[in-house]
Amino acid sequence: MTSAPSTTAFAELETSLTGELFFDDASSLHQAQKMVYATDASVYQEKPIAVAIPKTKEDLKALIRFANQHQITLIPRAAGTSLAGQVVGNGMVVDISKYFTQVLEVNAQEQWVRVQPGVIRDDLNAVLRPYGMLFGPETSTASRAMIGGMIGNNSCGLHSIVWGDTRTHLLSAKVLLSDGTEAEFKPLTHQELQQKLILQNLEGEIYRKMYGLISDSVNRKVIEQNYPKKTLTRRNTGYALDFLVDEGAGPEGQTTLDLCKVLAGSEGTLAFVTEAKLNLIPLPPKEEGLVCVHFNSLMEALEANIIILKHHPMSSELVDKYIMDFTKGHRTYDANRFFIEGDPAALLMVEFMADSQDIITEKAEVLIADLKAAGLGYAYPVVRGALTKPVWDVRKAGLGLIRNLPGDIQPVNLIEDCAVSPEDLPAYVADLQKVLEKHKLQASYYAHAGAGELHIEPMINLKTDEGKRVFREVLAETTTLVKKYNGSLSGEHGDGRLRGEFIPQALGQEVYAMLKELKQIFDPKYIYNAGKIVDTPPMNEFLRYEERPAQQLIPVETLFDFTRQEGILRLAEKCSGSGDCRKTHVSGGTMCPSYMATRQEKDTTRARANILRQFLTNSEKVNKFDHKEIKEVMDLCLSCKACKSECPSSVDVAKMKAEFLQHYHDANGIPLRTRMIGNFTKMQQLASVVPGVYNFMISNPVTSKLIKKTVGFAPERSLPAVGKTTLRSWFKKWQKENAADNTGKPVYLFCDEFTNYNDVEIGQTTVRLLSALGYSVQIPEHLESGRTYLSKGLVRDAKEIAIQNVQLLSKAMANGTPLIGIEPSAVLTLRDEYLDLVPADLVPAAQQVAANSFLLEEFLEKEVQNGSITAATFTQEKKHIKLHGHCYQKALQVLTPTQKILSLPQNYEVEMIPSGCCGMAGSFGYEAEHYDVSMQIGELVLFPAVRNAAPETIIAAAGTSCRHQIKDGTARKALHPAEILWQALKK
Repeated sequence: MTSAPSTTAFAELETSLTGELFFDDASSLHQAQKMVYATDASVYQEKPIAVAIPKTKEDLKALIRFANQHQITLIPRAAGTSLAGQVVGNGMVVDISKYFTQVLEVNAQEQWVRVQPGVIRDDLNAVLRPYGMLFGPETSTASRAMIGGMIGNNSCGLHSIVWGDTRTHLLSAKVLLSDGTEAEFKPLTHQELQQKLILQNLEGEIYRKMYGLISDSVNRKVIEQNYPKKTLTRRNTGYALDFLVDEGAGPEGQTTLDLCKVLAGSEGTLAFVTEAKLNLIPLPPKEEGLVCVHFNSLMEALEANIIILKHHPMSSELVDKYIMDFTKGHRTYDANRFFIEGDPAALLMVEFMADSQDIITEKAEVLIADLKAAGLGYAYPVVRGALTKPVWDVRKAGLGLIRNLPGDIQPVNLIEDCAVSPEDLPAYVADLQKVLEKHKLQASYYAHAGAGELHIEPMINLKTDEGKRVFREVLAETTTLVKKYNGSLSGEHGDGRLRGEFIPQALGQEVYAMLKELKQIFDPKYIYNAGKIVDTPPMNEFLRYEERPAQQLIPVETLFDFTRQEGILRLAEKCSGSGDCRKTHVSGGTMCPSYMATRQEKDTTRARANILRQFLTNSEKVNKFDHKEIKEVMDLCLSCKACKSECPSSVDVAKMKAEFLQHYHDANGIPLRTRMIGNFTKMQQLASVVPGVYNFMISNPVTSKLIKKTVGFAPERSLPAVGKTTLRSWFKKWQKENAADNTGKPVYLFCDEFTNYNDVEIGQTTVRLLSALGYSVQIPEHLESGRTYLSKGLVRDAKEIAIQNVQLLSKAMANGTPLIGIEPSAVLTLRDEYLDLVPADLVPAAQQVAANSFLLEEFLEKEVQNGSITAATFTQEKKHIKLHGHCYQKALQVLTPTQKILSLPQNYEVEMIPSGCCGMAGSFGYEAEHYDVSMQIGELVLFPAVRNAAPETIIAAAGTSCRHQIKDGTARKALHPAEILWQALKK
């Protein structure tokens, strides 16, 4: 490859594209884009020379012409979840995930589907479900893995022993060859092959040379002798010449040559897939059961696996103690431990599917009896139906969970994809453990025991030269073991730049020479993903973590306490790149709302963590946060906190964004709008002096437009009005008037800034509701929550408020009186950020405040549990409620109480809207430059659900921002749960 093309050349290319192109180092946005594409889910990092996001096939052809003209390589990229560095390199990344996302045709009768390469596997199956079909291969990343990437890696997944791999189901593929010409790979009859052989173009050249390569009897013998044994279904090392031989292409009289066999697993190095035709299978039986077999040792589990496979399960998946221990205390996964008995060293999750639970029971009983007879396992709980999902989530989150290991010694993707036949697995693992013991390494073991492929991840410090040396030696020695058992160096994750260097050792020099010849046949100028599979750079170069000089290891000073995460840099480094943040609204969840709307990599948790990590590691500035590139990537973060719980590694970007913004403000000043939003409470306090005047000004078309333009708010937005009085003022009067009745169990009400000035009526209703239910309501002395300051990165201001509030509230709550909050974003700040904002001496007091602070719905639900409140208090009238949860309720796992308490009235039916973030997120949705994205987020799930609700259906939302967004987006009024319960109360 020559040096990178000039900026002028790229600028000319940009004019010919309908998609986007990022190349200009003088632009902070372009630089940021290149930095977030410098990594995938592997240990590698190398900044590309450019990033293209093509919109059409013509864009792709233009990129191919450019690559040929300037001798650069194109790096096809889908979800970027590759574990062997397949989409990392010094070329132009071509990201098809944004625009090539169409399901083109479904043929249920013939059981196939045509798709573009950017279609997500789980999203595709959502489309196919009404047809009674699915696309079988199921990686643990199926909620974001795309068909193009699955073809590139020949993905398999946990059901591969039944459903096979992607190669098995790839019927045909339309591709762009390395000279830009279009071709279609599919099984060819002998006659069709003869027609291809006479073509006088690159396609004809490929068929002629490939036919010659495969037809040669010497080559066929070498392939037969050196590739993994055929009883191993997961054999993915190098290009799949063995599958072409198996198909019978070659000697005279053979009839087929299907280049799809070699395209699958080629990692984007041979051709650019523009469309794929996939085989479908019927939906599996509706009933499901998991036998979760507990073992006292790993080797016992591997021996049991051989017996298990004789029972023909759908899958047999291993989880070791290392991963299980990381679920303890995790916000999401701790609750998923319900099926674990005792302290097993390993589990095998054995899945059966059938048309009835009786059949599953029978299968499970026979299996358990066999295992007991062999003396294997000590517990055998059977999990059924919907409860299997959280169990599977523990298995699928393995890669992310083990990233919670403290320190620089971390699990690394290295030998995690090596596969041997299941019967060889115990002996292979025993030998491998000796290798690891020799290097004094621990490792985690999990995944596809049933297919003979365990994800074994040794713990290595890749920030040191010694760690890099061990990194290389372990793979070299493991390759020898894989060869010993006639296994495969890669089972499903691919070779990439990680294992490519060891293919000659695994398959022999003669086969490796054929692989290089094959690459030359398809791509003589190496314009497709050079340096992967063949001619790879040394596997321990261009790593994500570089050894840093001692002076650069000085911890970054922060206002938040990041002690539990070992500092903000370590928190950013916890991102494994697994891409859980790239799910769409189809799969559900909340993380990342802006990505769901924009489908841009820079708008993911992964990108935000990556860019922080890169600058905090390498910036030479005193203030390492002072970089516009970070601001570009953080811009669309809504601080929804979903990453705090949905990210398996708990990479809390909302916290890191607030910290970043404070330091960025320190270097660049605080914009006027930022200061105004931060001081929202002070401004509303002034407005409340003359509420009529203020409300007229913000609602009158002329003055409102002027105000919004001045502040930088979207003209389409309505602004929140202030109440005729404040809640505090009203409460003082109410308290005097109702002193005789206000004598029940004492409770404190947190009078947050939004309720005090804007949602006053909701505050009044809450007071009345609590009083009617027999509670004596008091409003203790406290300040605003500080939420507005945190949202704009004014952390110092928020810190001062947190300290004062903890001091005030801890005294008031010393006797254990509960503090009840109305607005989730405010009261949950007391439970979350305050713990990391106050100084060490105040942490016990902050913990006391947090432990005794509850959302209204949480408090009421607890009172229902202890019998203080019953359904008899409420109406028996029938109502249907659609509930949208606030992001913080979801992130902190406190949405269920809202659903339960709204269901307390006997005939109230509560339906959860499967929405993520509403899109407003405090001031975000008001800001002119964010308005469109805000509304796009709302349109994903929330707005359609509200619009489609019957007029008599009650829309419920606890968050003030959520209710405002629903009003602006659908013209429907959403009610706070307090209002719904007050209306339901028997007066």
